[in-house]
Amino acid sequence: MSKLYSLTYKQVKEILLHVSEAIASREGYLTDLDRECGDGDFGVGMYRGFTLARQQLENYQGNDIGELFSKTGYAITSSVGGASGPVFGMLFITIGSKLRGKEEVTLDELADAFRAAVEAIIKLGGARPGDKTMVDALIPAVEAIEEAVKLKESIVTAYTKAAEAAKTGAEATKNMIAKKGKASYLGEKTLGHPDPGAAAVALIFQSFSEKLEKIHSPLKTN
Repeated sequence: MSKLYSLTYKQVKEILLHVSEAIASREGYLTDLDRECGDGDFGVGMYRGFTLARQQLENYQGNDIGELFSKTGYAITSSVGGASGPVFGMLFITIGSKLRGKEEVTLDELADAFRAAVEAIIKLGGARPGDKTMVDALIPAVEAIEEAVKLKESIVTAYTKAAEAAKTGAEATKNMIAKKGKASYLGEKTLGHPDPGAAAVALIFQSFSEKLEKIHSPLKTN
C-alpha cells in the first residue's frame, strides 16, 4: 500500500496515544464548556476515559488496528458516565469492529469505518444534524474524509480537511438550541455556547491530524 494513502499498526497506535493525551489535557476547557450547556462534568469524564484509554493502548502488545480502536472505545464506555461514555465509546468501538484483524489500513477503509461509526451513533442516541450534539462536528469531518477519497488525496490532506470541518461544525453549534441530553432542558439558554461533545470531536480530529502531519511530513505532497 502507498504510504500516502495508508497507515501501519504502529502509526495508528501513535495517533491514538496522541489523541488520548490531547483530550485528557483539555479537561478544564471541556468542563468550562459543559458548565454552559450541562452539569459541568464532561471534562472530568473525558479525562478519565481517555486516560484509561492511553493506559490500555500502552499495555497492548498485539498488532491489530481494530483492537487499538476497540480498546480505546471500551475504556471510554467503562469509565465515562452519562450519555457521553456510550456515544464516544461507540465511535471508537464501531471503527474497531470495521478494522478488526488489520495490520495496515487504507484511507478508503478508514472512511468506511468512520461512516459506520456515524450511523451507529445516530442509531444509538437518535441525534440528527442541528440538534447541537457531537454529530454536528462528526458528520462534516467524515464527509470531508469521504470527499478526499473521491479526489484521491493523501491521508494527511484528508484528515487536515476533516479537522477543519469538525472545528467549523463545532463552532456552528453556538447558534443551535440543544435538543438532546441534559442540555436540552436548558433550551434557549444554550444559544451562544458551543456543544461540549462537538468540541471534543473537533479536538479528536485536530489531534489525529497533528500526529499524521508529523508521521507523514517527509512524504506530504498535497
